Amino acid sequence: MKPKEIMSNIQFNDKTLVNDLLLDDQDHPFTKLETPLREDAFDLNDEEKIEIIEKHFKEIMLTLGLDLLDESLRGTPHRVAKMYVKELFSGLNPENEPAMTLFTNDYHYNEMLVEKNIQFYSNCEHHFVPIIGKVHIAYISSGKVIGLSKLHRIVNYFARRPQVQERLTMQIGNALKTALMTQDVAVLLDADHQCVSSRGVKDQTSSTITSFYGGVFKNDDKKGEFLKVLSV
Repeated sequence: MKPKEIMSNIQFNDKTLVNDLLLDDQDHPFTKLETPLREDAFDLNDEEKIEIIEKHFKEIMLTLGLDLLDESLRGTPHRVAKMYVKELFSGLNPENEPAMTLFTNDYHYNEMLVEKNIQFYSNCEHHFVPIIGKVHIAYISSGKVIGLSKLHRIVNYFARRPQVQERLTMQIGNALKTALMTQDVAVLLDADHQCVSSRGVKDQTSSTITSFYGGVFKNDDKKGEFLKVLSV
């Protein structure tokens, strides 16, 4: 998936700005960089959470008028609860954060490294429907490099929680800066939101682009080099 329009990139380069941001559009509020979690978010273990969610989702299905005695529906509350905790929202649990093993840059490669088209699946925190898209990442080594699979794991860790795309972009960018020990990181997300395509305006043609630029990528020339690579 190629960026649809470079000039439409939404750029948040300042963490303080994003922490203070509160959009006026109540259909799409974005309040802070950190995922909103209660202080007791980790008091329950996964199995306890699954048991509670299963009961509540069963009530939702019954309220909708579904017959849970039907063979096809009987196990759905448990399946959904397990999917929420173990898969779709597993990124809420800090125990699932990937280990960031770095290697010495023995090749002395000091040019831009780009990993394109990292597929991700997330869920809109406003309607709990999918956000599906691709992430493009670039960084310049400060003396250390990271395995390419780790870039994918970082993306998936932050994607697997209720999200808004702006926050997801910033979380990936800041995590990469910390892991790679460099400011020279660029991240661009291009995603389709099913809260737009499957409900509301039901627009199935648009996509949303957000970006993060740190260090040398704030320079127009280096930013342009990154965006040019994405268009190839």
